[in-house]
Amino acid sequence: MKRPVLLAIQRVFCYLIFMALRPEDLPKDPALLTELVLAFDGEIESLRATVATLTKLIFGVRSERSAVIGAEQSALDLLDDASAAPRAANDDDERPSPAKPRRKAKRNIGALPKHLPRCELVIEPETTTCRCCAGALHRIGEDVSEALDRVPSVLRVLRTIRPKYACRTCEGAVVQAKARARLVEGGMASTALVAWIAAAKFAWGSTLYRQAQILAGHGVKIDRQTLARWMKQAAWTVKGLYSLQLAAMHSHPRLFCDETPVRVLDPGRGRTKICQFWAHATDDRSWNGPAPPAIAYVFAGGRGKKEILTQLAGFEGVLQVDGYAAYASLAGDKKASGKIRLAFCLVHARRNFVDVYKTTNSPFAKDVIERIGAVYAIEERIRGLDADQRRAVRQSETKPLMDTLKARLEATKDGISRQSKLIGAIDYALERWAGLTLFLEDGRLEPDTNVVERSIRPISIGKKNSLFCGDEGGGETWAILASLLNTAKLHGVDPETYLADILERMVSGATKNHQLHELLVWNWKAAREAEKVAA
Repeated sequence: MKRPVLLAIQRVFCYLIFMALRPEDLPKDPALLTELVLAFDGEIESLRATVATLTKLIFGVRSERSAVIGAEQSALDLLDDASAAPRAANDDDERPSPAKPRRKAKRNIGALPKHLPRCELVIEPETTTCRCCAGALHRIGEDVSEALDRVPSVLRVLRTIRPKYACRTCEGAVVQAKARARLVEGGMASTALVAWIAAAKFAWGSTLYRQAQILAGHGVKIDRQTLARWMKQAAWTVKGLYSLQLAAMHSHPRLFCDETPVRVLDPGRGRTKICQFWAHATDDRSWNGPAPPAIAYVFAGGRGKKEILTQLAGFEGVLQVDGYAAYASLAGDKKASGKIRLAFCLVHARRNFVDVYKTTNSPFAKDVIERIGAVYAIEERIRGLDADQRRAVRQSETKPLMDTLKARLEATKDGISRQSKLIGAIDYALERWAGLTLFLEDGRLEPDTNVVERSIRPISIGKKNSLFCGDEGGGETWAILASLLNTAKLHGVDPETYLADILERMVSGATKNHQLHELLVWNWKAAREAEKVAA
C-alpha cells in the first residue's frame, strides 16, 4: 500500500476515534475508497473477534473438545425460532458425523481393593429356634456384601517416655536411651502431623487457614504462622531430595517445561508482586521409555530467559514448550547453542484456530481443526508402541497430513487482511513449524505439552485457594513440597504416606545423604512392592 493511501487511512481513523465520520471527510479516489473499506473490514472483524472472545471468557464454556449436536436435541432450543437447530457454542461440528463406538465408562461397581483391612459385622437373626418344632436352627450359608467405610481421623498425643536406670550397689552412670530426633525440635508436632498438613495443602489444594480450622474443630488451636513454620522446616529437610529429583529429570534428553504466575506479598510496597512457578516434567510412559513420570516446580522472581537459562544449565536435549519467546531466546543463547532443541506444542497452535472458529465460524479454521484432529486420531492408535514403531507410522501417515496442512496455511495466508485474527493463528503455526513437526522425526517425542499442562494444574488450584505467597521463602517451600507430593500422585502413591516416611527416615538418620536416591518416589515405590512380594 502506497504511503499517501496509508496517510489518508490514518486520517480517517483519527476522525473515527475523535469525531463522527462525515461524507466530506471521505476520499474521492475510488482506489483509495477500496483500500479504506478493506482496512475497515479487517478492523471490524478484529473488534468483533475481541468482543466475542471477551464474551466467551465471561459467559461461555472453556472446553476445546469437538462434539456433535444430535438432531434429537433440537427440541431443547429455547430461541425464538423453535425450528432452527441450535448453533454450536464452541468448535463443535453441527453436521452429524459417523457414530463412533463409545468407550465403556470406568466405574467402580463394588470391586474394592484387596489391600484394605476388612472389619466384619455379623448380623444374627433375632432367634435361631425353629418356629415349628422349637428345634435349633443350623447355619446353611451366608450372604456377604462389602461397602467402603471410613474411620474418622483421630488426633492423639504421642508421649515419649525414656526410663532412667541406675545401680543400687555402686555409683555407676545413669543409663537412659537417647531421645529420638524430631522434625520440629522442641515443638508440639510429630512428623506424621506435619506430613498430613503438607499433603492437604500442597497435594490436595487445601490452605493453612482451613487446616487451622480443622484442628480447632478437634479442640487444638494452632495459628497459621506456626503451621507455616512447620512447612518451612519440612521443605528444608527434603530440599536435598528435591534437588536430586530435579537433577535426575534433567539427565534425560527430553523435558517438558511451562510456567505460571503467582502473587507474592511485597510489604515494602504495600501490595503483591508477580513471581513465577516454572514446571519441569518428564514422562516416557507413552512409549515405555526410561524417564519416569515426574514433576518439579521451580520458584523464581521472573519469567525471562535469565531464569530458565539458570534452571536448565546442565540440560541437553529436546525441550518441549509452548510458544513463549523466552524459550526461543534460550535456544538461541550462546551458552545453550546446540545443546537444546525446541519442540513446540500442536495443541497451542490448534487452540488459536479454535478461538477463531468460536468467534467467527470460519470454515478455514474449522478445516484446520479437523486436520489436526486426524493427526491425534493416529496418535491415539500408536500410543504404547515403542519409539521406532511410532516414528514409522508418523512418517507414513502423519507427515503427509502435516505437509498438506502447511501448504494450506501458506496458500491462505496471502489473501487475508493483516487485521484478521485468523492471520495471527496462521503466523503462529508457520513461524514455529519446525518445532511443531519435530515429533515426526523422533518417536520418543509427543506432539504437545499436555504432560506438563496437566501437572501444573495443582499449582493453579493452589493459587486460586491461597491467593498469594507470604514471601519468596514461602514460594520456595511451596515448590519443594508440591514437587515431591505431586510426583508421588503420578506414581499412584499416597502423598501423605510417602512424605511421612521419607521425613522420618531423613530426620532419624536411617537414610544417609549418599542414599537419598532410595527416597526418590519411583525407587521408594519399587522397594515397597519388592517387600510385599518377599513377604
